[in-house]
Amino acid sequence: MSDVFDKEKRSLIMKSVKSSKNKSTELKLISIFKELRIKGWKRNYKIKGKPDFVFLKPKIAVFTDGCFWHGHNCRNVTPKDNKTYWDAKIERNIKRDEEIVKYLAQRGWIVIRIWECEFKKKNKESLMLKLSPLWPQMKYCDAA
Repeated sequence: MSDVFDKEKRSLIMKSVKSSKNKSTELKLISIFKELRIKGWKRNYKIKGKPDFVFLKPKIAVFTDGCFWHGHNCRNVTPKDNKTYWDAKIERNIKRDEEIVKYLAQRGWIVIRIWECEFKKKNKESLMLKLSPLWPQMKYCDAA
């Protein structure tokens, strides 16, 4: 089924939907940072791509990505209505994510992208591996 709105109207509708960010995944990651006593992160730091967390001194940007919105294949769920629209939207998100990683990497940043599904207990080992560039951050607290 094609979109019932023209491109301009759909764009206006999508712009009016205000993101509440991915608060649940961000809060889960904050909890993990506290548990591991990882300090030195900033949120809402003004840098291209708007990472969820930034560690300035080691230049590490951390993104917590929703599996549906960023095209992770863990669920394989695509809405049946407006399938063409959603497929294109997710493809644009994937392309933008790749461009942001490339942009930051060219400027010396380490980019960590965490999928929301990695917060599940069964994926904890994978999550800890992704967070390994942050281990040096632990030296700034008494737990190291």
